[in-house]
Amino acid sequence: MSFKGLLGSLLACNLVGIMMTVLLIKIDAAQRRNNTKFILSFFCDIFITLITKFMNAFEINKIIAAIILAVLLFFGVGKLADFIFYVEKPKEPAYKVEVSVVKVASTQTAASGNIDIGKLLSLGTVKDGEKIFKKCIACHTIAKGGKNKIGPAIFGILGKKSGSVSNYKYSKALLAHGKTWSFEEINAFLTKPQAHVKGTKMAFGGISNEKNRASVILFMNSKSDNPLPTP
Repeated sequence: MSFKGLLGSLLACNLVGIMMTVLLIKIDAAQRRNNTKFILSFFCDIFITLITKFMNAFEINKIIAAIILAVLLFFGVGKLADFIFYVEKPKEPAYKVEVSVVKVASTQTAASGNIDIGKLLSLGTVKDGEKIFKKCIACHTIAKGGKNKIGPAIFGILGKKSGSVSNYKYSKALLAHGKTWSFEEINAFLTKPQAHVKGTKMAFGGISNEKNRASVILFMNSKSDNPLPTP
């Protein structure tokens, strides 16, 4: 083979290598998009370009051999690596991590599912309730003689009938509710107002934490001329 022929062969192989690299990148990108038509079109474009560029049968054979080798390497290297570096996974983990289960005492009775209100209120304090209630002052006043705001004034609310604060426009749902604000009733309402009185205007999401809810109830009860006796 002449020097010119050898140089041409080297250039052909380099061109094939570059095109195959681009092809594999395009194939990978197209596979992620599930674009089979794009893969076939791109592959045909490269194949036609190579045939047009190198019409010599010997050069075409080398190009085809290079393509086959590149494809075999692309799909075979991963399989070969898995075979050489195969690691058998153990059936059982070497170390078992034991997680301790923390049991939380529930304020609900097992039989009826009703709240044990005495047990619930024992979790909270008036002092904590005063701190937590600061989140509520944007909508409610709790001081004696306080005016209605977005929500009604709630001084002395425990022991009163729901929807009974004067000069406040309640929702139809709360007016129809018609229950007395006992410890049990205010607890159920503060847990999730929208669920307890469907249609209430109160947009507050509720207090899920039992200790915080108990503290708020105790604080609200303390703000009254006649607080309810704690059970």
